[in-house]
Amino acid sequence: MNTHPVSVKGILIDQGHVLLLLNERGEWDLPGGRPDASEDHRGALKREVREEAGLEVEVGALLDEHLFEVLPGRFVKIVAYGCLLVGASAATPSYEHVETRWVPLDELGETIAGHRLPAGYLGAIRQAISQPRTPSDRVV
Repeated sequence: MNTHPVSVKGILIDQGHVLLLLNERGEWDLPGGRPDASEDHRGALKREVREEAGLEVEVGALLDEHLFEVLPGRFVKIVAYGCLLVGASAATPSYEHVETRWVPLDELGETIAGHRLPAGYLGAIRQAISQPRTPSDRVV
């Protein structure tokens, strides 16, 4: 059986923008990471978003699962969830990322500000955009 490590990712959409993080490979990333042995996906994602962007979230619906080739021949199973921002939206990058950016939804594409946004992440973001949302979705 071929199993791949799992990385949980959060899609945070707020006021017409999605949060992206620029990683050391020069690619846009979604906040998230690998669950610790004792964590479920939602708990891990809340922790990872706090660590990587300094933000608090509520984890919502599972939106997407896909394999991502991080390096040639090295795959990770990406499990993406919609997230609701709780409180302030001022993101602060951790040591793991070069930059955080709230990207306008109408500027999404395979390349943003000269850096690649992997197709699987773009697809997951589009899934989140297509979900019905109301102004009360944001918890302040």
